[in-house]
Amino acid sequence: MRKQEKRAVICLVLAAILIAGIGIFGYRLVKNGGEWATFYGNTQIYTDGAINRGTVTDRNGVELLRCTPDGFEYTDDYELRVATAHVVGDPQGNVSTGAISIFRSQLIGYDILNGTYDATANGKRISLTIDANANRAAYEALAGRTGTVGVYNWKTGEIVCLVSTPTFDPAYEEWEADEESSYYFNNFIDGLIIPGSTFKLVTSAAVIEKMKDRDSFTFDCDGINQLGEGDDTRLTDVSAHGEVDFRGALAQSCNGAFGALTREVGAKAMQEYTEKAGLTKPVEVDGIETAAGSFTFPDDNEVKLSWAGIGQADDLVNPCAMMVYMGAIANGGEPVQPTLIKSATFLKDLTGGKSLGRYLDKDTADELRSMMKNNVVENYGEENFYGLDMYAKSGTAEADSYQPDAWFVGFTDNEDAPYAFVVWVQGGGFGAQAAAPIATRVINALGTSGE
Repeated sequence: MRKQEKRAVICLVLAAILIAGIGIFGYRLVKNGGEWATFYGNTQIYTDGAINRGTVTDRNGVELLRCTPDGFEYTDDYELRVATAHVVGDPQGNVSTGAISIFRSQLIGYDILNGTYDATANGKRISLTIDANANRAAYEALAGRTGTVGVYNWKTGEIVCLVSTPTFDPAYEEWEADEESSYYFNNFIDGLIIPGSTFKLVTSAAVIEKMKDRDSFTFDCDGINQLGEGDDTRLTDVSAHGEVDFRGALAQSCNGAFGALTREVGAKAMQEYTEKAGLTKPVEVDGIETAAGSFTFPDDNEVKLSWAGIGQADDLVNPCAMMVYMGAIANGGEPVQPTLIKSATFLKDLTGGKSLGRYLDKDTADELRSMMKNNVVENYGEENFYGLDMYAKSGTAEADSYQPDAWFVGFTDNEDAPYAFVVWVQGGGFGAQAAAPIATRVINALGTSGE
């Protein structure tokens, strides 16, 4: 009897182990099956290490790449090829963020029931969220300069434009740039760049919530704010702004005033609000992780703290993260997650994309909105954004270029154009002059096709 009981217990244990093993295998199959099935050694779906099936289009069905057993067939349009190279990818996989690499299993057509079996052997047709013509407009507007342009729908999260320069022609088989070349570097995803005065929108959020007397704040700007002995203790401005209040300080982008505001809220609050703005962590885009920003706010050096509060010193921001922060301001403080795969539905258009959580209190976001509109009215000129309900902040960042980098960030709130954007031009000079026209040109190129 006891032997039978022991045998029964052993059988139950073995059965439990078997069930557990099946469960673990099933879980791993669901989680990792796509990677197993799309392994590079699978000659059914690869030819000489390259995917031999699948098609990539833009959001409007414009064919950008077709993968065939005879190789990759890119669009015949040269400008579209170079303007979308960092989104689509290259045959050698030098662009690690390209659709060829990131969306491999979708191109191949893998699913849990059939694996990689495909009766037609043509793979799947995946639609990216980008508008190819908007990418073309961004590429042309950058005009050979190093930079990046990113635009996304702050309601649905769809990235409708993503361009990084310098770029390259992925169809040019004789291309021999080193794999570490800047031609393959995606400034939008992997870049870490001094933000300049665009960062004043983060400092402003801290001021709104930490300075209860901000409405009575005034600063007399003579162009040079001396904080101590020597030239290295100065906060300089392009010009003397005279007496400015909080809103005027942002509209005029007064360094002296924002240095004073930064010192008032303090290093701890600056670190807190930079983290709340999502600028110190990666942004996840369909499995792609952006670079994480880096900021230092010393509590024992007023000069360095002041420069950090105006977007200089050791400040480094990722352009995609800055774009998402613009989306947060536009969307009442709660940004949606950016995506590159076209999957919008009528319901998604109504309810919005996936929330990334609350970056700002709604009242804070609304006040920032008002101040950004004031920037446009009082400084940039609404006539320069005809037909667009524009909210923005320019930036001029002192970097390693022969002249400052140009930034323009913000969003539009037109019913058919709810776009948050970021434009950066290395060595471009003043943001309102060099970067703002690029944003306008790209959004106009989108029209209603980005919806």
